[in-house]
Amino acid sequence: MMPTRDPQRKIFLIATEESGDRLGSALMKVLRQRLGDGVQFEGVGGRTMAREGLETLFPIEELSIVGFAAVVQQLPKILGLIRETADAVTESAPDALVIIDSPDFTHRVARRVRAKNPAIPVVDYVSPSVWAWRPGRARAMLGYVDHVLGLLPFEPEEYRKLKGPPCSYVGHPLIEQLPSLRPNLDEQKRRDSEPPVLLVLPGSRRSEIRHHLGLFGAALGRLQAEGRAFELMLPTMPHLEATVRAGVATWPVKPQIVVGETERRAAFRIARAALAKSGTVTLELALSGIPMVTAYRVGAMEAFILRRAIQVSSVILANLVIGKDVIPEFLQEDCTPEKLAAALAEVLSETPMRKQQVEAFAQLDTIMSTGNKSPSVLAADIVLTTMRKGRRS
Repeated sequence: MMPTRDPQRKIFLIATEESGDRLGSALMKVLRQRLGDGVQFEGVGGRTMAREGLETLFPIEELSIVGFAAVVQQLPKILGLIRETADAVTESAPDALVIIDSPDFTHRVARRVRAKNPAIPVVDYVSPSVWAWRPGRARAMLGYVDHVLGLLPFEPEEYRKLKGPPCSYVGHPLIEQLPSLRPNLDEQKRRDSEPPVLLVLPGSRRSEIRHHLGLFGAALGRLQAEGRAFELMLPTMPHLEATVRAGVATWPVKPQIVVGETERRAAFRIARAALAKSGTVTLELALSGIPMVTAYRVGAMEAFILRRAIQVSSVILANLVIGKDVIPEFLQEDCTPEKLAAALAEVLSETPMRKQQVEAFAQLDTIMSTGNKSPSVLAADIVLTTMRKGRRS
């Protein structure tokens, strides 16, 4: 008797930001290796997912909306895209739906899909920050998510405590990029030499840059006025370069602006310390072994909301992964040039603060290890298992 051949498997993926697009692309690559010609991809994605064969339902740039006022203005369009995407999923009836990050969009799609066709398994790649705010989301996700793929090692336990869907730690994409973050012998010599290279990382969005550039410039001017020597480097991306150059024009100390991901990583490999906006970059710096001072300032209304919503002692991602508040953070009114300059002086010198950070960062490889499997392979394993459970007859 001839063996039966598996029918073609269909996987629908939704990623609406560049970071999610990169995750989706790596996942698609592994799934294609596993399933060969027996897999068909549909969904929403960007350029890197397109290179893996995805024809996107709409360009993800249509969702590049920043700011509360802009969101309100574009709300009818956003809601229309949510409906359009959910309808496309249910019409396709895939073997699995993989939603990648962007929970404000992807979770609304998943809820609609679950209501229309409960048989479609849903995998959520990148957990929303249920451990930081709105913890009730975890239990709500039970109604429309079958499995969560966490990028942070503490997330599975948080989902257990919050009674959410099953969550597995698959690893952060940064752990696959360590060679590009860590110095070779010559770069280490520059990292250790004088004057030290100080990185400035004001944010990846124009609104963040506006909130932080003036403050950072004042802090660095104060540090220089106190007689501290340093070489300043400010990495940015091409679409933000003009905004950054305009913002630093009045700084008392001029940074070397480096543009693009390759130059950015090269700057990381020689830096002694950093002044950074809170966010994923703190984990990137920590994995690079760079002690830092972090700051975060937002508008008054956003600050009012965040103060009442945040459930954790630190908003620094690296602190949360390490399990200890080793990186100083200065938020809102606490975020002053005087305080930032004083803290920067400490991380630029061999002080207890710097030593504590360096020792804590050395533990990250162990804390974030995924054994001998890459994040995309672990993610693919779970998608395939979930897909088989929900396999169509």
